[in-house]
Amino acid sequence: MGVVRRQLLIKTLKLFDLLVMTLAFILAAVPVSQGGEASFAEFLSMRIKVENFILFFGFLALWHILLVSMQVYESQRLVPRGDEAIRILQATSLGTLCITLLSLLFSIKMVTPTFLLVFWVVTTGLTAGSRLLLRFVLERLRSRGRDLRRVLFVGTNPRAVGFARKLEFRLESGYRVIGFVDVPWRGFDQFLLSSFSLVCDFDGLAEFLRDSVVDEVIIGLPMRSFNERCLAVAALCELHGIVVRFLPGIFNLKYAKPRAEDFGGDSLLTLSTGPIDGWPVVFKRILDVVLASLLLAGLAPLLLIVAFFIKLTSEGPVFFTQERLGLNKRRFRIHKFRTMVAGAEQKQAELEHLNEVEGPVFKIKRDPRVTLVGGVLRKTSIDELPQLLNVLKGEMSLVGPRPLPVRDYEGFDQDWHRRRFSVRPGLTCLWQISGRSTIGFDKWMELDMQYIDEWSLWLDLKILAGTIPAVLRGAGAA
Repeated sequence: MGVVRRQLLIKTLKLFDLLVMTLAFILAAVPVSQGGEASFAEFLSMRIKVENFILFFGFLALWHILLVSMQVYESQRLVPRGDEAIRILQATSLGTLCITLLSLLFSIKMVTPTFLLVFWVVTTGLTAGSRLLLRFVLERLRSRGRDLRRVLFVGTNPRAVGFARKLEFRLESGYRVIGFVDVPWRGFDQFLLSSFSLVCDFDGLAEFLRDSVVDEVIIGLPMRSFNERCLAVAALCELHGIVVRFLPGIFNLKYAKPRAEDFGGDSLLTLSTGPIDGWPVVFKRILDVVLASLLLAGLAPLLLIVAFFIKLTSEGPVFFTQERLGLNKRRFRIHKFRTMVAGAEQKQAELEHLNEVEGPVFKIKRDPRVTLVGGVLRKTSIDELPQLLNVLKGEMSLVGPRPLPVRDYEGFDQDWHRRRFSVRPGLTCLWQISGRSTIGFDKWMELDMQYIDEWSLWLDLKILAGTIPAVLRGAGAA
């Protein structure tokens, strides 16, 4: 597909999505307007306040930003149908959540459970349906030889050959492998057994590009051994205006994901194992601030009652503060309701021999330092609620690996455990909804890595929803 046609298609999709959102808003508002008794014509004739218009168009802009941030307008040639549908589901679900939060903040009575359900169903159904229809049409055209992208591979290693086979297998993606560029090497005989052809060596690449139709060049050479060669190929393709792609394994890294960035006019290839910026991260922070504020306001009476009983039943301060490690091992002071006797930290050394868990962490099911009220607070996780203040300050998130004390971190003996500090720590994570203290240390760390590798806003919402029954059960609390 040409650049002009692709830009026209993207603009059409963006306009269509905004129209879908508007239609969904109207359809969702009709059942709840005037107690559900208004007809569609009566609804359209209703007088609407100027501030409502401002709110609506503000959310229209937010909806557009959401869809762009979820990359629904990026090329979907190599994206499976299921992944595209999930991405749209995440975007519309997050948009519906934003409406819910706005309705709470601005007391919008029109936004009822019925409104939210209709809005979510219409936006999800029409947006996903339109993409599936578009994909169906484009795949049929590509299967018949239209809108094709001719791809040349540089490097004949197994990784490059394996990816080329994936492209050949998926004819509907519209990619056609025209050949490989390389010189004989130790594993070259294995390549010769494949069905792909060697079109030229590195010295003949310039001439081949002059005489052949090449839409994209995919470089599969390992960067460590062929740095200068990769640079030369990329520079040559730049002269011809040919798109260059790098296979994600060029650095032979297991977890880090590459992405291109521009910084002051300079191009950077960024490798990261977790989310570091972008709109999803911004929305995660917005969600943290809004929910933490609502929870603190709504639970204020409970917090005061807990503080009263702590002060009434034992000597010492109401709150327990301790230095913990946060994002990239930044140190901060964590806030909790005090559940132990005063000076409990100083007594821990005397109890080290009673530690009941493996690894560097310290846990005792029947810790003699825990007060009567503290036992209840720990069982219900109410002692963790003051950490909502840490969330508001940006030191923590609602969802993320639990922040560990300095003492526990100093006991780490494997570097892969330390990757958990690549994201902001949280109140709850996969560990909390999977059994907490009943899970071994290594399994706990694996769950943290799983969260980092699979992170999405949708995963955060699922963890938050799963935390409530886990807390009510009190399973694994210690």
